[in-house]
Amino acid sequence: MSRIVVVGSINMDLVTQAPRFVGPGETILGERFLTVPGGKGANQAVAAARLGAEVALVGALGRDAFGDQLHAGLAAEHVNLDHVARLEHGASGTASITVAGGENQIIVVPAANACVTPAQVTAAQALIARADAVLVQMEIPLETVEATVRLGHRLGVPVILNPAPAQQLPIDWLQLARYVTPNQHELAILLGADPHEDFRDLMRHSPCPVVLTRGGEGAWYRDGGEPAHQHGFKVEVVDSTGAGDTFNAALAVFLKEGLPQAVRKACAAAALSVTRLGAQGGMPSGRELSAFLAQQAD
Repeated sequence: MSRIVVVGSINMDLVTQAPRFVGPGETILGERFLTVPGGKGANQAVAAARLGAEVALVGALGRDAFGDQLHAGLAAEHVNLDHVARLEHGASGTASITVAGGENQIIVVPAANACVTPAQVTAAQALIARADAVLVQMEIPLETVEATVRLGHRLGVPVILNPAPAQQLPIDWLQLARYVTPNQHELAILLGADPHEDFRDLMRHSPCPVVLTRGGEGAWYRDGGEPAHQHGFKVEVVDSTGAGDTFNAALAVFLKEGLPQAVRKACAAAALSVTRLGAQGGMPSGRELSAFLAQQAD
């Protein structure tokens, strides 16, 4: 069983299904509305737990109705919440998501997620020290992301940095991440590079190893040498929300098996996740992933 620590956001996703995306000043009739647990940190924690890992989450929630629901849901997924702060004054994070044609548009309000501190990361040092991998994203304060990367590096624990939402990061601590996992757009922003430059050249210029996601095309990865490609898996897309989080979680869970195998399993898990609605609703179990891979030609 892999031991994973996730440092990141916890949101309630407010999801609207619509026939198409709305334009400025326009009103259309939606098809369905629902509230589902989300946030990149929580999503990755749930995905890793469903794949069979022992998972702990470092984050923050408000003491509001959404916070109570989110806390209970994570506990039900067997995620260790000892380092999830409950803020007496403040709301839990939310994400307003519109889904149309298998694609999505998202507006995130961080709220409690903006209060995740480096001190919380330090307090979780014992858990991080015994982890097989640490996952961190960019929906929490940058100083907390940096603290996570630096602590993981000091303890010799691989840190997987998912740079979303993307911004340019300091090279001196970006070099300490074991892997970064952007898409092409995010990698260009991360490096302060031309977004039209060939993504393989961007990967070569990165100060740390890159696992680059390409949606239905699968993923490219480079850990020394030339970038290598792992093809995607053909499935019927229902909702792409949470696919990247599922990918990152699977990458962390299976990293001990070697990077090529971990990327293959991450692509397969992400493919399964888009066949059902909701960020966490589509995340597969380890048994589902094994059965899916057993059906594949390669």
